[in-house]
Amino acid sequence: MQHSPSMYISYFGIRVTDLERSIRFYQEVFGLRVVRKGDFSEKGGGKYALLRDAVSGQRIELNWYADGSRYAVKYEPGEGLDHIGVKVDSVAEMQKRLAGKGIEIVSLPETLSTQHLSSTFTMHIGFVKDPDGNWIGLYDHDRPVQPYDPDSY
Repeated sequence: MQHSPSMYISYFGIRVTDLERSIRFYQEVFGLRVVRKGDFSEKGGGKYALLRDAVSGQRIELNWYADGSRYAVKYEPGEGLDHIGVKVDSVAEMQKRLAGKGIEIVSLPETLSTQHLSSTFTMHIGFVKDPDGNWIGLYDHDRPVQPYDPDSY
């Protein structure tokens, strides 16, 4: 399958047990800087921080989930991959296409699948699973897929 110009791998998300401690670690040890933080815990999700390496442009998303959250699975050191983030033109269209290929779609509540981040910026979020059960996060927003911008999702 040839790479589609309408999507790209954007970041890797890992689960952490203490978000602020992990942010400090990645800042102090690797020189990463926070480019975005968010909190979806009141909507059934978790808290996150997106960090970027100024030299390579590589990004990592740190994800923390409260006890009792559907996503707060038992933490096993070394098994903290939360998801791979892929920017697509349309989450709904991509999920439909992937479901047609037999790929498992993860259902999300509406409170998490559509995020109105400002009066002019809406993001849609969806997940699928790879053959080993790893989650792949699909997201779209009002801006179509364009050349990579390391400071934006």
